[in-house]
Amino acid sequence: MPNKTTEINTASTASTQKKMSVDNAIVNKDEMKNAPLHKFFVDSLKDIYFAENVIIDALEKMQEAATTEELKDAFEDHQLQTKKHVSRLEKVFKLINEEPQKKECEAIKGIIKEGDEIIKSTQEGSMTRDAALIIAAQKVEHYEIATYGGLAQLAITMGHDKAADLLEKTLQEEEDTDYLLTEIAETSINFDAEQED
Repeated sequence: MPNKTTEINTASTASTQKKMSVDNAIVNKDEMKNAPLHKFFVDSLKDIYFAENVIIDALEKMQEAATTEELKDAFEDHQLQTKKHVSRLEKVFKLINEEPQKKECEAIKGIIKEGDEIIKSTQEGSMTRDAALIIAAQKVEHYEIATYGGLAQLAITMGHDKAADLLEKTLQEEEDTDYLLTEIAETSINFDAEQED
């Protein structure tokens, strides 16, 4: 039967081990923040955070430019969903103890500029414009799918499981939107555009 001295020593050892474990966790957290992969991950989050905010405005322009109600509705729905993606990204930043910040994303600026050119170069009220807008929107979706897919995998690699879950949820929604746009194009708009003079 253990005596009091043994019990005190055991309790003291357990307390010391717990303190060392906490200290190691703090050191590991600091090391992780300085790790190149973590820095890249945070930088990429800032990039997509900027992109999502810019996409909200772009979707409004695309909705106004669209001809069919079906496409207008799809753009409106995705704009609301994009606002959720922004707030979800803010949660991801908090989960990894970072402040939500935007970093200018040249890629999304280029894709959106291309979308603006499509609106200018296609006839208002035409199915050709809707077909072109769908392609422009899908370029945005594919950029987002690539980004969220990569970020989710990095989050898993670095042990940010809750952040990974949020990023994967957004990834799934981006894939669903891409599929919906393809469906809208294939069921009517592309055929109707082909009939235009």
